[in-house]
Amino acid sequence: MPLLRLSIIAIAKFLLYLAGFFLLLILATITTVDWTPYQEKGYYKETMATLDSLHVAGSDQGFLLGGWAKANMTPATPVPLVAYRPRGNYEFVQDSSFVKAVILGNSDIKIAFLNYELLIVHPRLAETLRKEIKERALPIDHVYFTATHTHSGMGGTIPGPVGSLALGGWNQDLVDLISASTVQALQEAFVQMDTVQLDYSKSNAENFVTNRLVATDPVDPYIRQLTLRNPAGESASLVSYSAHATCLSSRFMGLSGDYPFYFSQKLEERHDLVLFAAGAVGSHRPHIQGNDVKSVKAYAAELDSMVDQNREEISEPDGKGVFAAKLPLQLREPHFRISNDWRIRPWLFDWAIGDYPAHFDLVKIGNTLFISSSGEVSGVFYEAWEKQAADLGMNLFITTFNGGYIGYITPDKYYQENYYEVRDMNFYGPYNGAYFKEVIGELIDLGAGL
Repeated sequence: MPLLRLSIIAIAKFLLYLAGFFLLLILATITTVDWTPYQEKGYYKETMATLDSLHVAGSDQGFLLGGWAKANMTPATPVPLVAYRPRGNYEFVQDSSFVKAVILGNSDIKIAFLNYELLIVHPRLAETLRKEIKERALPIDHVYFTATHTHSGMGGTIPGPVGSLALGGWNQDLVDLISASTVQALQEAFVQMDTVQLDYSKSNAENFVTNRLVATDPVDPYIRQLTLRNPAGESASLVSYSAHATCLSSRFMGLSGDYPFYFSQKLEERHDLVLFAAGAVGSHRPHIQGNDVKSVKAYAAELDSMVDQNREEISEPDGKGVFAAKLPLQLREPHFRISNDWRIRPWLFDWAIGDYPAHFDLVKIGNTLFISSSGEVSGVFYEAWEKQAADLGMNLFITTFNGGYIGYITPDKYYQENYYEVRDMNFYGPYNGAYFKEVIGELIDLGAGL
């Protein structure tokens, strides 16, 4: 009996220690969601104070200079495919991957629009590229990063535990290749800079995009283009559309730019270069029949036909001013949720994903305003922003993947729903929908005053 009693006591102690360990583990890794309204938080007040005194660089000299070029950044040996799940190295090159550069400016300021056929421009990649541009003494005053957001592109540019597990990790050789290709494209763009004229157009392609979050919600249906033409008759076009580049099957093992690659190819039958920047892709998916290469090419060709057939607006932008600013965006601490009211602690999120700064870029060329976002903004917000800009006499481009990444920005009314975009990918909620609506609205007002 004494031995039995000792055994029972030992087991009880072990269970108590085990329970205590798990309790400490839970306390160390899980906490509650902070439901404090965003306008009461310090991060909101800090952002708005910065916005009130934001420095904007630029001038209007009565003329515009522009140049463009691209460079191949396809590696010599296969690297992991990115998105969906860990898929391993690509097995063949369906499409080469490119970096594209468009430089716009005057003798006072040069703005480089850089585009990558990648899922995102990760903050560490953006930092590496900015450093390379500075070390090469390239005369660029502001870099505006964009990506096509292909889900069949290269991994290897996303560090951290989650990046290493599912997104190809950080491949320094690949990053060096991307950096060298970026410099090459920029140098070639500088060489061919000349005076340019601009025109803006907007074409309705509503039958080719749907809302994947809530089917009955609105979509942003427009293909937007800002086209540069030089005296030699050469042209480049900055193009944006809001459908996710998710046409190809997740089982497809080729390296591909998905529909933006083929859409750009079609447009390049009329232009020397097309830079496709993913627009307000949050909540938006392509409306396509089939998920093979043939179907994707057909989808891209149909989109191309909409550019001329469903053109609702075309104009020559007013003014020749070139202005740029960068707004640091402060955020609520990370809120990666495991239920409506519970989330993992910020330190664990920062360890797994990374703690990186977010920001907005604001660029105004003539009366066309570009605003970039570090979050995948839902296209449901676009109509109100575009109307605000139009009432102020401006064309508006909202783009994403600007060298920061903070997940999805979706309507707040869905925050407590069990949707992938608002539960798994809304990293810094709640109330980010209202927060972004307010900040972007303020940026539009700021742009109108330039």
